[in-house]
Amino acid sequence: MDLLPHIPADRQVINAYGDGGFRISGKHWTESVLVFPGQTLAWGIPDIKAMTLESLEPVFAAGTDVEILLLGCGPSMVFIDKALRAAVRGKGPVIETLDTGAACRTYNLLMGESRRVAAALIPV
Repeated sequence: MDLLPHIPADRQVINAYGDGGFRISGKHWTESVLVFPGQTLAWGIPDIKAMTLESLEPVFAAGTDVEILLLGCGPSMVFIDKALRAAVRGKGPVIETLDTGAACRTYNLLMGESRRVAAALIPV
C-alpha cells in the first residue's frame, strides 16, 4: 500500500536534508532555499534572525499563489515576531514555523496532496 500519492515528475520533492544542505529533486543545495512545487530558489538567508518580509518577496510574487508557507528555522523551531507573521498573512499565506526537518517532511506531504505550499528552509 502506497502511503504517499503519486507525485508528478515536474514537482520539487525534498529528498534529503542535513549536513548543511538539501537534496531537492536530485539537486544538491548547500544554502538556505525557497522551495515551491515548480521550482527551488537560493534564499541568501544565513539564519532565521536574518529573515525579513523583503527576503520572502519571491513567495508573494505573482504566479506563486502560496496558501501555506512552512518556515524551517534550523535545528529547532523558533517563534517569529508577531508583526512579521501578520505582515506575511497580509500578503496571502499562513506562515507555520517548524524545525527544518519537520518543515521538509510537511512540505512533501502537502505538496503531494496538491496543496498550494512553499517552504523557506534554513540548512541543518
